[in-house]
Order: sequence, then C-alpha cells, then structure tokens
Amino acid sequence: MNKFTIKDLENLSGIKAHTIRIWEQRYTFLKPQRTATNIRYYSNQELKTLLNISLLNKYGYKISHINRMNDDELRDKLLTLTGAQAQQERIVNELIQNMVDLNIEEFERVLDSFILSRGIEKTINYIIFPFMERIGILWLTDHINPAQEHLITNIIRQKIIVGIENIVTPLDLKTKVLLFMPENEHHELGLLYLQYLLKSRGVKTIYLGANVPLSDLEFVVDLKKPDYVYTHLTTVMKEFNFEKFLNHIKTRITGKPVLISGLLSQSFDKKAPSGNIRFLKSLQEVNEFITTLS
Repeated sequence: MNKFTIKDLENLSGIKAHTIRIWEQRYTFLKPQRTATNIRYYSNQELKTLLNISLLNKYGYKISHINRMNDDELRDKLLTLTGAQAQQERIVNELIQNMVDLNIEEFERVLDSFILSRGIEKTINYIIFPFMERIGILWLTDHINPAQEHLITNIIRQKIIVGIENIVTPLDLKTKVLLFMPENEHHELGLLYLQYLLKSRGVKTIYLGANVPLSDLEFVVDLKKPDYVYTHLTTVMKEFNFEKFLNHIKTRITGKPVLISGLLSQSFDKKAPSGNIRFLKSLQEVNEFITTLS
C-alpha cells in the first residue's frame, strides 16, 4: 500500500488541502490514518475515492449527494459524464488508479482502447501527457514505489516509441534539434514526447536519451552541429545542482540555443543565465517554440 500525504491528494485531485480537511470533518468517504507523530496519511483506496468524488463535484454533483452514493453508484455516475474534458479527466484518473493498484493489464487496456479510437497523437496529447503531469510530483516526493514507476513508465515508453516509428508527415524541415538528458536524469518520457512532437512536424531530431555526460554532449554537438540543443528535466538525484548545471552547459555548449523544459525548469525561481539558455515552462511554450521552427 502507498501512503499519500494530503499534499499528494491536493496535487493529484486538484482539491485544496483545506477543502479536503473540511470534507473529512463533514462526510464519511475519507478516513485518513495517522503516523506515530500524528501526521495524517491516505491509502490507495482513499486516493481513488477522492479522484472520483472530485471529478463528480467538478461537473455539478453536490458533495452531500455524492456522500450518499456507494461505490457502484459512483462508477455509474462517472460514466454519465459526456463532455470531452470530463471524459479526458476520467480516463487520466483511471490510469492513476490502475497505477497505484499495479493493475498493469487494465492500465494498458485503457491506453490501447484510446489509441484504437483516437490515434496515438491524441492519446499522447490528451491522455499520456496530462497523466505524466499529474504523477510527476509523486516521483519528486518518492511517494510511489519504484516498481510502480518502472512498470508504468515502460508501458508508456513503448507506446510513444511506436508512435514515433509510425510518424508519416509530408513536412521535411532542415532544422535539427538534439535531445538529451544530463547525468543521473532517467525519466525519459517527457523527452520522448518532445521527439514525437518535433518529428511529427518534420523537424529532424538527434536523440541521445538519458544520463548523458556533458563531455559526450559537447562531442556530438561539435560533430552533428544541430540548430538547437534541448533537454527536459523531470527529476534527478538529490545531489544534482541545477544552477551549476546551467553554468556548465552555458560554458561548454556555445553558439547553440539551449532549451530546457520540465518540472525542474518550472520550479527554478531564478532567471535562466544570460546568453544561449532559454526556459520553456509550459506545454504551450513548447508548442509555440515548435511552431516557430516550421
């Protein structure tokens, strides 16, 4: 069983911690346990319950009404949500619930069903990427078991690679983008997603992947002469010094724009070093950058 903090529940459900505490006092659907030091924590089941309740509440159901529903009624009501946004959120919630339960077969079935009906690009854009954004905070806080992370990310990795291999586009741009992640960064899904976006729009990519020493990066940049160098940082070892990394890459990769996206760039509270380094702090900024290439 995972142990989730109230902050985890807030990040995953979108419900403020203050509201969650009020619901605990007034209703019966959440019953957190306490650590020896009296800190509340929540089980897999409570996370799943809150995800379902928060979705119904967001789309018009009163909490007092939801509180009287049993599990079967909750599931039936969720299936009646017909709006595109509500359906997308319901599917992302299903993936989160299957992840915490390690229900790998159902996790993959949900993805494959959406791919079959909507195609791989819509699956990546509307399901996989929002799912990754929601669970990324759990990777940073170590509140999911590494086995859960590895199993789920390998499934998603396979789907994105298949999508990359099957790209067919009439666009053929001369622009080359080198994609890499620094040493001790192993969360590759975001970078693969970027490779998919770039290749689907006709941009040539040089994919170095994860855990790349700066000396190797410098060698390939000198040899292949890309137009842009791009890294996507989700989380790295605690010893990783982001500011030091920025200064090193500014020194070693000269004359090429270096783009950085991901959770670390979003949480960095200082400006990017002057010169060739630029932060892309949202998916919108990433898409705007890719649009400029074409």
